[in-house]
Amino acid sequence: MDSERPTIPAKPLLRALGGEAVWPPPAWLMRQAGRYLPEYRELRAQAGDFISLCTTPPLAAEVTLQPIRRYGMEAAILFSDILMIPWALGQPLRFAEGEGPLLEPLRTPESIAALDPSVVVARAAPVFETVARVREGLATEAPRTTLIGFAGGCFTVACYMLEGKGSKEFPVARSLAYQDPALFGRLIRTLQDATVEYLVAQVEAGAEALMIFDSWAGMLSPGQFRRWVIEPTAAITRALRKRCPGVPLIGFPRLAGPLLTDYAARAGVDATAIDTSMDPRWAAQAVPATMALQGNLDPLALVAGGAALEAEARSILGAMRGRPYIFNLGHGIVPQTPPEHVTQLMRILRSA
Repeated sequence: MDSERPTIPAKPLLRALGGEAVWPPPAWLMRQAGRYLPEYRELRAQAGDFISLCTTPPLAAEVTLQPIRRYGMEAAILFSDILMIPWALGQPLRFAEGEGPLLEPLRTPESIAALDPSVVVARAAPVFETVARVREGLATEAPRTTLIGFAGGCFTVACYMLEGKGSKEFPVARSLAYQDPALFGRLIRTLQDATVEYLVAQVEAGAEALMIFDSWAGMLSPGQFRRWVIEPTAAITRALRKRCPGVPLIGFPRLAGPLLTDYAARAGVDATAIDTSMDPRWAAQAVPATMALQGNLDPLALVAGGAALEAEARSILGAMRGRPYIFNLGHGIVPQTPPEHVTQLMRILRSA
């Protein structure tokens, strides 16, 4: 009797990640759940602070599902933050209004040596409960939508842990990588191990695809990029292939420029996300035709809306037609984005 059951088509985003040129392309937006949505702001007020929102599963799951209900994207990305791993490692973390994340900076070899990746899964248990709740919600509300789990890239997370806050240059982290590469490497290896455990736990809770955000990769020289971005990512992907076979992985080495080709060839990911500054036509030629690309609409074009938005979106679509591709922004959606412009974008994409 099983052979008589109708075949359920694979989800569009998973098909694209598997190397299929799905058209119209599946779409989602980085930071699609967030401050531009009035329903998000209501829940944010209930939570009290950002970390409480990320670690209260009913609220975090609801926030994750809000843009799916409103726009019907082909992917829902877990509502969380790349700094939940430092938080789970025991590094004090808070988010200050107008300042962003603030951590107690790691400044001694002893503080780095004290980090224990084995505690991450237990301490981050609320995150995994959120994943399970979202997967359950999608099964009934949006069965064609893929749930993406994520973590920060090791270099990017190390930048925040060492600096203690956001920065334009992250001089503490970059200087340590040159002056004491053994110590910096110890921190990177700790984050590799913690990231693997964190992502595996998300898959076990229901994540269907994964993404690694290396937001500050573009600050590095080519040699440093290969050592601190590509090599750790490759180590993580090798471990994930063994423990979560068949779960696709998207990598985002933001501002990688021409080093995107090295990243695509060596990082082991199934798809490479590209930032706003990258020419999509160049990327489509530089990255193997079997590898999915994701990106790269300027978030400010989404703010502008109208003819400007349509022209930018259609230009990117033209560059990507005929290859595995996922439409997205080149960086996260910004708070001043009118929700109706997201509606316009989704209308453009579905008529492609």
